[in-house]
Amino acid sequence: MISYGEILSRGLGSRGGRVEQRDLAGLFLGWLQPSILERIWSGVAAAATRGGSRVQGASGRTGAYAMQVRHGATLLALALCAVFSLGLGTEGKRKLQIGVKKRVDNCPIKSRKGDVLHMHYTGKLEDGTEFDSSLTRDQPFIFSLGTGQVIKGWDQGLLGMCEGEKRKLVIPSELGYGDRGAPPKIPGGATLIFEVELLKIERRQEF
Repeated sequence: MISYGEILSRGLGSRGGRVEQRDLAGLFLGWLQPSILERIWSGVAAAATRGGSRVQGASGRTGAYAMQVRHGATLLALALCAVFSLGLGTEGKRKLQIGVKKRVDNCPIKSRKGDVLHMHYTGKLEDGTEFDSSLTRDQPFIFSLGTGQVIKGWDQGLLGMCEGEKRKLVIPSELGYGDRGAPPKIPGGATLIFEVELLKIERRQEF
């Protein structure tokens, strides 16, 4: 009986030191518990042997082996699908990171949805390239929080701030400018890093 390890060693490989996409299947299979994988393979191989035994004459052994190979290829295809699904799922679950760089002891009010905020900020890409800053204009940015006037990373990352507080936001593209980006300074899929300071909160009177 041919083992799943032999199928992998025949089907997987690399070229010029580069790991090919099909090597991901081997990584995924290696991640699974060997006992579970052995049981799966044993069942497939047993079915292949039963099917191959029906082939008569000299072609019998060839037919059984070919059937095992086909089942092995099917397992590899399923493993690849699982690998890519896991990868996409992880990519889609990247979260907003919020770090407090300066805390404020006296904080009578904290920012909430609907507040008008006066902010200073500096925005950079992951490689350190600065794409915008209110400091260079010496003029704070004013907007209403939680109303869609800014990117989602800001609407979420600036909640609960005190006047005078400073934060660092690491914003995944899903909460920033997405796959389209904001050309020419922000490419598609870019993670954004903002250092922000809340200067003032304007809150409407509640009746």
